[in-house]
Amino acid sequence: MAIDPYANCNFTVTDESQCTLETCCLAQSNFLYIPSYGANLFFTIFFAVAILPQFVLGILYRTWGFAIALIVGLVLEVLGYAARLQINDNPFDNNAFLLYLIAATIAPVFISAGVYLCLGRIIVVYGQSNSRFTPRTVALAFMTSDFLSLLLQAVGGAIAETANDEGTKQTGVDIMIAGLVLQAISLAVFLLVVADFGLRCRRGVLDMNAEKQKTRERFVFKAFMASLLLATVAILIRSIFRVAELWGGFSGKLWNNETDFLVLDGAMIGLAIVCLTAFHPGVAFGGMWRAASWSFKARERDYVYGLERENNLREEALKISGLDCPRAGGRAGQGQI
Repeated sequence: MAIDPYANCNFTVTDESQCTLETCCLAQSNFLYIPSYGANLFFTIFFAVAILPQFVLGILYRTWGFAIALIVGLVLEVLGYAARLQINDNPFDNNAFLLYLIAATIAPVFISAGVYLCLGRIIVVYGQSNSRFTPRTVALAFMTSDFLSLLLQAVGGAIAETANDEGTKQTGVDIMIAGLVLQAISLAVFLLVVADFGLRCRRGVLDMNAEKQKTRERFVFKAFMASLLLATVAILIRSIFRVAELWGGFSGKLWNNETDFLVLDGAMIGLAIVCLTAFHPGVAFGGMWRAASWSFKARERDYVYGLERENNLREEALKISGLDCPRAGGRAGQGQI
């Protein structure tokens, strides 16, 4: 039975943390509803259970960066939904609300970081000459954006919840919105970069390395590529929803609709986790995950060497096929950033 959020209001109470449902109304808490115990328990358990396969697969395939990003994101999701369970028990628990607000808001930032880490290796497997950007540039750009998004969301959440006046609280909400907008833009740009890379691969010549060819032809790798795109779209949908949710403020309709939250936040992130676990990049790349690695410290000569290696492999194949094919961009900086 739904509780009237405005029943039994007592605005003479100055410290809302001392409120109970017997002495105050839900309108004096952070939601106009009591979070569902069953639904939030489900997501708490779901994300907690998902940590184990990410941990095991990370060790087996040594996908350290990806594993750390996903596990941190999952731990934050668990903390966020566990906090909602605490709010179910006590709607006026501001500490639990602060934990939920920050943890559940920034958790997808780490999950998207794991997605970004995959693109650099995908570029290596298909051939760096087919990309406008080097793996290093791609990683630096999206990881920097991810970090700024994380910072804005965390700081904004802390300001919004600890504010003593409505003006400061709104400032915190605005900062959170800025972080979420940045995250959504980053994900959208990421999808555009992936689409552009895919078109260039169809029109260009792929890396002729036998192991890379074998990796590209595996069903699990193709399924991984599709699941990576689906996971990215799911996280993007969630980010757009959170922007719309916070845009209306803590008293807005979306903020106070738990069904929308569970479907467009919890279920979307859950879908992304299923995609990134069922078709784990370590399994998809096999032994090529480490072989396709790159360094943030990579220099121009490393890129030149990579192009020369691609050209040599192509020329060996052309001697056999008799086909004519242009060499990959001869100097670093031509066609790539």
